[in-house]
Amino acid sequence: MMNKIINITNKLGALLALIFVFSLFAILGGKEFCQLGTLNDILMLSVIVGVAALGATLIIISGGIDLSVGCTIAVVTVVIARILNMKYGDISLVIQYPVMWPIIAVLSGIICGGLVGCMIGSAVVGHIGRVIAVIIGVLTIYWTVNAGISIYLSILIGIVAGIILWMLNNFTIGKTPLPPFIVTLGLWASLRGTAKWLADESAVYPNVTSINDHSIWIYNLMSDIKLGNYTIPMPGIWIWCVLAIIMYLMLKFTRFGRHLYAIGSNVNTARLCGVNVSKTTIIAYGIAIACAGLAGVLRFAWLGMGDPTTDMGTELLVIAAVVIGGASLSGGVGSIGGTIIGTLIIMIVYKGCTVLGLKNFVQEIVTGAIIVAAVTLDQLRKRKSIQK
Repeated sequence: MMNKIINITNKLGALLALIFVFSLFAILGGKEFCQLGTLNDILMLSVIVGVAALGATLIIISGGIDLSVGCTIAVVTVVIARILNMKYGDISLVIQYPVMWPIIAVLSGIICGGLVGCMIGSAVVGHIGRVIAVIIGVLTIYWTVNAGISIYLSILIGIVAGIILWMLNNFTIGKTPLPPFIVTLGLWASLRGTAKWLADESAVYPNVTSINDHSIWIYNLMSDIKLGNYTIPMPGIWIWCVLAIIMYLMLKFTRFGRHLYAIGSNVNTARLCGVNVSKTTIIAYGIAIACAGLAGVLRFAWLGMGDPTTDMGTELLVIAAVVIGGASLSGGVGSIGGTIIGTLIIMIVYKGCTVLGLKNFVQEIVTGAIIVAAVTLDQLRKRKSIQK
């Protein structure tokens, strides 16, 4: 009987925790918490963290960790703001092409995140020299352009410099695997600095005041859209749902998903079974941090500007959402459904404390306690499986 209860708890633990937390605040907060506006706020708060957490699930399942989420979001907001401010002469390109440039801005945010992810993944599996080659290539382009050299020649010089360093890496440094925690901790500082550099250490406001708001639809991703007598709920929620379905199908039914679980369970066994660990890891980080890039797009829609200081600490909320949802920080365990539930639990706690008039430190203490409890349960499950 006890084993059955334990098995049910293992499978439905996150869902039961969600029901308990919601019921607790529903009782304490009464009608003020249960009203439709409060529930809508919970979903709105969940979207940005939830989108980034879906990507982080891939990394944690594979046994990795990512501390660069908040900084990636900050970089993306600044990049989008800069793109929307691009001009041809004295004329804003957004004014000339009001539909095309928001699309380019959104894609740039996602691609920016994906490139950061590929760099992190490459460093984790040991291709640190290649990462340095790419960084120096990009910086070479920047330096040569500032020196007055034409953009085309600067790009050519940067590419040649990058290729030379890439080839030298193959003959000198080779592969030097690094711990994911150290790599992403380093990127945590570097990306935040990059965001401040791109923004000149201040907020970047897109100059789109002369354009009809509906032509710059990127601003509508985090708000309800009214079409005549109809209201379309916040598009960001639907983006989160669609992305969750895609991630679920990828983990459940693709070889890539099975390889992630295998790597997280035992990387050496996975390698012996023919899994290309390096390739799978790089792809996982690329996809995961591309999700953080998409979260950056949604953050820009929320703020309406590029902010290099935004989302400090979001990476901890993202990791917490995945862990509370039942994933193991040791790898090999995790699910998309659990991550969604973990995200909702965190945001219910946050909004519930606000409704009750409690200060921020109470919400932080409660969230921390939930994380410790989730990790403790994970360790107890592992101990039980080892004893068996």
